[in-house]
Formats: sequence, C-alpha cells, structure tokens
Amino acid sequence: MNVSAWTVQSGEQDALAAFLRRKLPDRSWGDVKKMLATGKVRVGGEPEENAGRRLVPGDTVEIDVHARRRSARGEVTIVHDDTHVVVIDKPAGIMSVPFERGDRGTAIDLVREAWRRQGVRPAPLFVVHRIDKDTSGLLMFARTRRAEAALQALLRAHDVDRTYLCIAQGDVREQVIESDFVPDRGDGLRGSSDRGGKRAVTRVRPLLRLSGCTSCEVRLETGRTHQIRIHLAEAGHPLVGETVYIRDWLRGGGVPLPSPRLLLHAATLGFVHPVTNERLVFSSPVPPDFGSAASAFGWRR
Repeated sequence: MNVSAWTVQSGEQDALAAFLRRKLPDRSWGDVKKMLATGKVRVGGEPEENAGRRLVPGDTVEIDVHARRRSARGEVTIVHDDTHVVVIDKPAGIMSVPFERGDRGTAIDLVREAWRRQGVRPAPLFVVHRIDKDTSGLLMFARTRRAEAALQALLRAHDVDRTYLCIAQGDVREQVIESDFVPDRGDGLRGSSDRGGKRAVTRVRPLLRLSGCTSCEVRLETGRTHQIRIHLAEAGHPLVGETVYIRDWLRGGGVPLPSPRLLLHAATLGFVHPVTNERLVFSSPVPPDFGSAASAFGWRR
C-alpha cells in the first residue's frame, strides 16, 4: 500500500481511527495511531492527526505511507507557572520529555513555545516525573534545582497526590494491587516478578459499569513506569486502547474493545509547594478525544 483513498458513504459515519481500522483489517490500532501521528492521513486533502474526528458522508480519506514524517504537534495548557514550578495539561500523543536525541515536539518543547508566545523568556526546565506519551493530563516540571530536589523528595516519600481516570476492560472490583516491577520479566515486557524489583502499589476504585468495561479512579502510591497499565493488565483488566501490556490477556482469549486512544487521563495533582509551603491542588477535565472514545461504551461526563 502506497496511497489508498476512500469516500465515506452513508452509514460509515464514525471516528477517523475506527474508520481506518475497518478499512485496514490487517493493521493494528497502534499502526493506525502511528499513521495519524506522523502525518500520513489526509481528510479532504488536508493532513489530519485527530483520531476522534467524526467523519460525514462525502468526506475523502487518504493514506500516503511515503508522506514525510512529522513530529507530533500540539499545544499544552499551562495551568500553573511561578519561578519554581510549572504544571501543564498535556494532550495524549505528546511525549513528556525527549526519548532519543533529536526528538522534537515534547511537552518540554511545547512549554517553551507557549512561553515565547506569551513573550516570556524561556528558562530551564527540570524533569520531576513523567506521564506516558499516550496518557493525557497533568504533569509538573521544576524551574530551579531547589524545586527539583524538593519535588523529587516529595515523590520518594509518596507525598504527592496523583489521581487518574481510566477505562478498563471487564468488571473491575475495588482493590489494591501490589507487586515488584522489573524492566524485563523475561519476554521483553516490563512487568511484575517474584524475583525482586521495585515495589509498585496501585489503588483502584470502580466508578461506573459500562458496556464491557468499567470507568475507574486510580491512585498511585508509587510512580513506576507504566504502573497503571501493567497492574490492571496483570489483574485481567487491560485499559481500553492498550496495545503493549495485553499479550497475556490476548493469549487467554481476551478480545480488546476498540478505541482510537489509550483511555488513561491524569486528572488531579496535589503537592506542597517546594518553596512557599502552600498546598497546591490541580484538576484536569477529561479531554474531548477521551470523551468521544469513552462515549461508545456508555460513558458520560
């Protein structure tokens, strides 16, 4: 496939990612999301990256696999900014920090772009914690070494409140999931092991039973890489939209629910300011692409 094109017919109105997945049954949801993120999909002749865009009859959809790769683009919302701490609301599809040399369009880059638009001189940003590229929501950076050290100490002491909203497959019960994480459990995947590792604790509270899935509030006591995704997958409830930590569940006969994005959102963030000692609490509403995908299962705001 070099260039493929379709015209949306009556009865095919759907989100763009779901339309592409139906037209390309040999491609995974991850493949479709990658094509969207790298500028290979056009609607009406214009590049389109929004997986949740609603199509209407007569729309033309094209895929050009040789289209020039583009870095993910977008904007972050700065919800708090002082001389020591910045808190942002990150869209899904944006990396928190560069993963490889030359990565562009990360949350750090977008904060600096926002500063430039505001006429603010860009300043150093120090990484305190991260959220996954495919996760939306609240993320903080330090602007000074003093704040960096203090915030990292709060995280180590589990004194930062972090609440996530997610939608997980199946009928999820209230539970506390504890295990030791290793970077490779033996098959190339990060996960839990009885051979040691770093302790991970996740508290899960179901909010609403949906069609084939459950919306949940999740609180982190520890902040291991991909912790929520791994723990819920290992508990038999992978997140809707999960494409990595799903191997065991698929082997057991699980059937993934379709979603154009990972349904995980960092909804609240609370901590004591590292300099003023003021208690700060921030919240982020569910973004439109999350709401659009979740509404297919009966979720409502």
